[in-house]
Amino acid sequence: MPEKETAMSITMDDEMFRTLTEYCNQSNNAGDDARRAEMLGLGGRDILVAPGAIIRIPKNQIGRNVYIGLYSYLNGNVTIGENSLVGPHCSVAAGNHKFDPATGYFSARTEGDGDDSIIIGAGSWLASNVTVTAGVKLGRANLVCAGAVVTKSTPDYAIMAGIPAKQVGRIDPGTGEYHWFSREGRDGEA
Repeated sequence: MPEKETAMSITMDDEMFRTLTEYCNQSNNAGDDARRAEMLGLGGRDILVAPGAIIRIPKNQIGRNVYIGLYSYLNGNVTIGENSLVGPHCSVAAGNHKFDPATGYFSARTEGDGDDSIIIGAGSWLASNVTVTAGVKLGRANLVCAGAVVTKSTPDYAIMAGIPAKQVGRIDPGTGEYHWFSREGRDGEA
């Protein structure tokens, strides 16, 4: 049976394959993450970029001392406040596509019918696999728990979890202590 043709085929010698494999699996360290940030034009502000992260946002919209995790995707009009952490496999994409009844499909470009920008408040932490949808403004020092999908804006010092994310607690800004609503008899609505 003939070999199936592919759109693009890349052949690597053993040395290149070994180097690429090591890069993908061992290059998530402060030195290499700083080098990646420098290559992306983000150097000099203590920004670290892990392997596989795709950053398609204005460079001046990322604050100082920010970490962008493995294979995270940042796209559109996104602002990340200083001292923030974006964990691995996060998706933060501003913009929406609109259905066009004349063509019967969604437009290829974002339609400008409102503020679809995203703001990640200073000092926030998006844990692993978090999705933040268009138009969301996260308050200062938010903790967004792993796997959460944030579809609404949040207050400062909120702990958010779930799909869609709901406020499940708050952080005391004076002590750093977490207060979980479930332990306080609250329902978790923000």
